[in-house]
Amino acid sequence: MKKIYSAVVILFFLISLVGCAGAPALYTAAGEGDAFTVKALLDQGADVNEKGGGGILNDSNALDAASSQGHTDVVKLLLDRGANINASHGNMGWTALSSAAWRGHTDIVKLLIDRGADINKAIVALNRGVGTGNAIELLREQKREKATVQSAMAKSRLMPENPSTHATITSDVDVLPQRETTPRKNAYAIVIGIEQYRQKLPRADFAAADAKTVREYLTEVMSYPEENVVTLVNDYASYVDMAKYFERWLPNNVENDSTVFVYYSGHGAPNPLTGDASYLVPYDGDPSFIDQTGYPLKRLYNALGKLPAKEIIVALDACFSGAGGRSVLAEGARPLVMNLQSSFALSGNVKVMAASSGNQISSTYKDKGHGLFTYFLLKGIKDEDVVKEDGSLAVRNLFSYIKPRVERIARKRYNNEQTPQLIMPDDL
Repeated sequence: MKKIYSAVVILFFLISLVGCAGAPALYTAAGEGDAFTVKALLDQGADVNEKGGGGILNDSNALDAASSQGHTDVVKLLLDRGANINASHGNMGWTALSSAAWRGHTDIVKLLIDRGADINKAIVALNRGVGTGNAIELLREQKREKATVQSAMAKSRLMPENPSTHATITSDVDVLPQRETTPRKNAYAIVIGIEQYRQKLPRADFAAADAKTVREYLTEVMSYPEENVVTLVNDYASYVDMAKYFERWLPNNVENDSTVFVYYSGHGAPNPLTGDASYLVPYDGDPSFIDQTGYPLKRLYNALGKLPAKEIIVALDACFSGAGGRSVLAEGARPLVMNLQSSFALSGNVKVMAASSGNQISSTYKDKGHGLFTYFLLKGIKDEDVVKEDGSLAVRNLFSYIKPRVERIARKRYNNEQTPQLIMPDDL
C-alpha cells in the first residue's frame, strides 16, 4: 500500500509539473506560492476561477494549485477574491479540499472548511482514488470536530435572557451522526423556530434549539447545501419573512428535480370565529387578530403545491386547537377541535408530518431540550435507516418510527394524548 501511495504522489507531482508548462499565469503563480504576482494578476482583471492546469489537470484552477502545494496565504487571497471553493476537476471530481487533504496540509484543510468547503463532496471524490485513506480520515476527523463545535455554539446561543427560564439542555440527538452522502444541489429548505414572541405570548420552549438542530441535520447529514437552507429564528421569523421565503424565494429557486423541506417549531393557532382555519403564528403574530397577523396553513400549502419539485416534505412541531402546548388562542376564546385533514388540503407532491391531531396539544420533551415530536424526528433520522443514499427521506418509515414513541412518552411522562399525523395526497 505504501508503494502504491508513493507512486501516486510521484505521478501527481509529475502531472503538476507538466501541467504548469501550458497553464495560465495565475495558475502558475498560485502553485508557486507567489502571492505578489497572484494579487497583481487579479488586480489586472484575471479570472480567479479560470481553468487550465494543463495535462490531465486541465480543468483545475488556481485555488486547487495553491491548496495542493500548501500555500496558505495564496489560498486566503484567492478565497477573498471570490474563488469557487467547491469547484471540481478531473475524472474523480476532486476539489481544492480533496487536494489539500491528500497532500496533508491540515492548516489549509481547516481554512477551506471554515470558509464553507463541502466536506462530503471532497470525501466522495477521494473515495474514487487510490492511496487516499489518510486524506479521507483527516476529513472525517475535521467533520467530527466541526459537528461538535457547531453543536456547542448552537447551544451557547440558546441561553435565555431571563435566568429564571429553563437552562440549556443537550441530548443524544444534538451529536450528529457521521454520514457521507452525495451533495444535493437542488435540495432547498426553510427552517423556522420561534421561541419568544413580540406579543409576550407564552414561550414555545426549545423551538429555537429545534430549528438550529434541524438545520444541522439537513446540512451535515442530508447534504443540503448551506446556502440552500434558510433559517428563521425568533424575530427573524416575521409574517413578512414567511411570505417572502415561502412565496418568492422557493419559486425562484425550485426546479423539476428539486426536493423541498419545510420545518416549523413554534405556536399554531385556530380561527375562533370560523373554527375551520389554522395558522402558523409568526414572531409578530397576535392571536386576537389572527386573520391579519397569522400565516394561514392554507396559504402555505397553496404556495408549496405550485412548486415543480419532485418531493416536498413539511414537518410541523406545533398544534392548532388553542388548548395549550404549542398553540395559542385569543383571550376569552375557547379551545377548538380542528379537523386537520380538511384544514391541510394538499396538492402536488406535498407530504405533511404534524406533531399532533386537531384536538390535542404538542408537548415539549424537557429532559431532551426539544419538542417531543422534533426529538423523535431527529432520533429517527440519526438511528434508523430512513435517509436514502441520495440524502432524501423515507417519510413513511420515519413516521412509523415517530408516531408510537411520541404517543408513549406523551402518555407516560405528561399524562397527555399526542398522536402525530401523516397527511399526503392519496396518490403519493
